[in-house]
Amino acid sequence: MDEETFNLSIRKFLKMVGVKSQHEIEQAVARAHASGAINGTESLPATMTLEVSGVQLKVKFDGDISLQ
Repeated sequence: MDEETFNLSIRKFLKMVGVKSQHEIEQAVARAHASGAINGTESLPATMTLEVSGVQLKVKFDGDISLQ
């Protein structure tokens, strides 16, 4: 195993996930705010699950996204 290739691959994957996830969350919050479903002062519970099937990894991350 090449550690440098491995680490770069992980970083590339996490960057892609971070950027795309942020974009999806921003769009969903904007739609909900525009429709009146939220007022923009909430703290929204969020969950992310990371799965890597080749090594039987499944980890759940919980947190909150504050709008104000």
